[in-house]
Amino acid sequence: MTDKTPPPRRITPARLWPLGLMVLCAVAITYAFGDRLTYQALVDSHDALEAFRNDHAVLTSLAFVTIYAAMVGLSVPGATIATLTGGFLFGLWPGIAFNVAGATIGATLLFLAVRFGLGRSLAERIDASPGRIARIKRGLDENQWSMLFFIRLAPVIPFFAANLLPGLLNVPLNRFVISTAIGILPGAAIYTSVGAGLGSLLETGQRPDLGVIFEPRLLLPILGLAALSLVPVILRLRRSLQ
Repeated sequence: MTDKTPPPRRITPARLWPLGLMVLCAVAITYAFGDRLTYQALVDSHDALEAFRNDHAVLTSLAFVTIYAAMVGLSVPGATIATLTGGFLFGLWPGIAFNVAGATIGATLLFLAVRFGLGRSLAERIDASPGRIARIKRGLDENQWSMLFFIRLAPVIPFFAANLLPGLLNVPLNRFVISTAIGILPGAAIYTSVGAGLGSLLETGQRPDLGVIFEPRLLLPILGLAALSLVPVILRLRRSLQ
């Protein structure tokens, strides 16, 4: 760190209150409504949900996106069930749009809370350090778009982690929002389509296959997209070695 470089900002309790509030809300919601965020709860309430949607279409759409965003932002378990619900209530279209909107808004809220509380200070401390971690971060900074798309497309990376890590590394907001909205499209399309067919499955007493995304016919194209997102990283590395 040079004399002209300002010292990293401190992590103070005043900057951590959004995260603390979100944790408290997440615990309270999980405790109060955890049993309602399951597939069985969706099965039990599907008639009531359909009736409410038919009577209040606009209100249902707004409420769904709001609840979905809150679930993702608070990292409450049940995002997959919420995506199925979006497909069940609204069909493949506009269900996929509502699912992506809710997930992106919620992810952005968590990202902003993490970045405000920890990300900027942590990123500045890493940048100011002379060690290997700083070099790794600089490498990530040079390939942010590729890495952001990769962590969204790779099914093995939890959605919560893909929201948390960019906030800790102080990724620009516009890059996070764009990469999230585009990167979650393949998975959202798959589970929305499953949800869109949920009505017919319930009539025959069948259960949807929630592991469908790991079937080769669907997993391999997604992995191909994930690998494609790393092409700029590979090309840049190759140029640096020449």
